Amino acid sequence: MKKIILPVGILLAAVAVFVVLIRTPERLSVVPPEQAVASVRVAPVRSQTVQLDVNSQGRVQASRRVSLSAAATGPVSWVSPSLRAGGYFAAGEVILRVDSSDYETALERARSSLSQAETDARHAREEYERNSALAAQRLISESQVRDLQRQADNTAGRVRDAQGAVAQAELDLSRSEIRAPFDTIVESSSIDLGQHVGRGQALAVLLSADEVEVRLPLAVNQLSYLDIPLGVRGELSAEVAPMVSISGRLGDAIQHWEGRLVRMEASIDTASNAVQAIVRVDQTTSAIPLPIGLYVEASIQGRKVDNLIALPRDVVRGNNRVLVVDTENRLWYREVDIMRLENDRVLIQGGLADGERICLSPIQAVVEGMRVNVVDESPALAQLK
Repeated sequence: MKKIILPVGILLAAVAVFVVLIRTPERLSVVPPEQAVASVRVAPVRSQTVQLDVNSQGRVQASRRVSLSAAATGPVSWVSPSLRAGGYFAAGEVILRVDSSDYETALERARSSLSQAETDARHAREEYERNSALAAQRLISESQVRDLQRQADNTAGRVRDAQGAVAQAELDLSRSEIRAPFDTIVESSSIDLGQHVGRGQALAVLLSADEVEVRLPLAVNQLSYLDIPLGVRGELSAEVAPMVSISGRLGDAIQHWEGRLVRMEASIDTASNAVQAIVRVDQTTSAIPLPIGLYVEASIQGRKVDNLIALPRDVVRGNNRVLVVDTENRLWYREVDIMRLENDRVLIQGGLADGERICLSPIQAVVEGMRVNVVDESPALAQLK
């Protein structure tokens, strides 16, 4: 009997407890789930005048590269020790001398001929003047006077010819000394002491030392950012030539130079749709000369545009949208008119009003109208550089 009554009693007790729990359920109060509010940083925007710089890269080259030729014939009697690759000459400094013995002899002979011609001319002029006075007294005939005048004119012509010969001999003698045509650096030399040179023979290749140039490729659409007249021929005047900041690694440090954009090449590269801009750097004003062949980066000073808004580039969501935080701290997408995208900033010319707050914080999931917690409201965004 115990084996039957005990299980039945346990079962009935469990049923009774179940019935009581079903009839007297505990009512739980309904609590709405807490909504997570994202914390963001914002900053009010303001329009400003922005400088549109244009960046490019290029390699430094000589502004002038000439092949120095001999203007006289003869053996080389003296060569400057600086006539080696990398050597420097100031404008007018003697580079080498050709043996001048023949030219000195020719000059002396020309001067002797000039002295003789001047003596003959002076005697002929005196004879003509003396006989002209006699002709006035009718002591000699007119034909004799005309013969004496012709003789005086011929001797005067021989004087001028002798003077030309002296000038040519002096010029030939001066050409035996070959001088630097401008401040120059020697790129290469092909002459040495004792070598016989002929007129027009190449002696060395010289590079300009007082200024260098940098060729910078610019995309055609970048020309609209520069404040220079389109279609100008030749070099730009100093009034419109924009300044260019140049930087390059020299040794273990980044060095900086200043130059000017002086001209644009005439043709456009069909492969890259780019035009070459030529920047000139005055070496005489630089503490460290800009080496030829150095690869440099350049920033060309462009035109100024009013009423632009400069923002960090990473605030742009998608192609042309930003997040605006309204006065109730709610997020909204806003389409903007982007003028230019740069490495670290975006320039906006429409779609935003001064004073509106831009969300600076990255947010993965955005629902329009969602409330946010503003934790840092920065001052108005300054112009980014």
